[in-house]
Amino acid sequence: MIETLRPGAHALNARVALFDFDGTLSLIRSGWVEVMVPMMVEILADLKSGESDEQLNAIVLEYVGRLTGRQTIYQMIEFAEQIAKRGGKPEDPLVYKHMYLDRLMVKIKSRIDDLEAERVSPETWLVPGSMQLLDGLKERGLKLVLASGTDDKYVKHEAAILGLNPYFGQNIYGALDDYKSFSKAILIKRIIDSAENRGEEFLGFGDGYVEIENVKSVGGVAVGVASDEPECAKVDLWKRDRLVNSGADWIVPHFATAPALLPALFPE
Repeated sequence: MIETLRPGAHALNARVALFDFDGTLSLIRSGWVEVMVPMMVEILADLKSGESDEQLNAIVLEYVGRLTGRQTIYQMIEFAEQIAKRGGKPEDPLVYKHMYLDRLMVKIKSRIDDLEAERVSPETWLVPGSMQLLDGLKERGLKLVLASGTDDKYVKHEAAILGLNPYFGQNIYGALDDYKSFSKAILIKRIIDSAENRGEEFLGFGDGYVEIENVKSVGGVAVGVASDEPECAKVDLWKRDRLVNSGADWIVPHFATAPALLPALFPE
């Protein structure tokens, strides 16, 4: 099912398709929220602020959701501020980021191992219909770019074992520890400033507000992917509401909608 939020919108001018990674194409890290949030709640609860675990959980969920799509470090910067606000002495946000990544790796290691050993097909951990959509965009001559808030080395490795390199080639970008030197907004501006493409030539795909807002801010069009991970069978209403508010032109639950989505993006 495709939800059209802006009737008459189209991607006929598009020359570049910008994709988020986790939750938009890859499901390898599905369940990351269930790792990050309990870690933060656990540390905040140790500060004995008088708040219940339920109250802390709600606070953490709000800012983790609000910052989804940006580099992971931004969630950790906010977390450090929450610790300080409760009288604690926070570590450098990078310390919390690596603590989270260590815990996440425990959860997802078997998925990566299975893909590396080819015990499962890439489609097992891709949003349904991803290859079909990428094939359709490539056939139309679009340049495909992948930009993720996940660390660069992980994004490149996970994209490779998911079989995405033939689509994106060298145009795969992830977060750096020097977080100020990379963002999706910086990447879009770099492509525009290089005179390769104008803003209205961008088509964005993402499950977080950041990539949608970045593409819309330069005059492009955007598809919000409101996938209920990891099943991706229906629209996740929480994601949908955030994507609508970010300015998405279309909402889809997955890319098995590609046979209908591509004609909607590129009408005759």
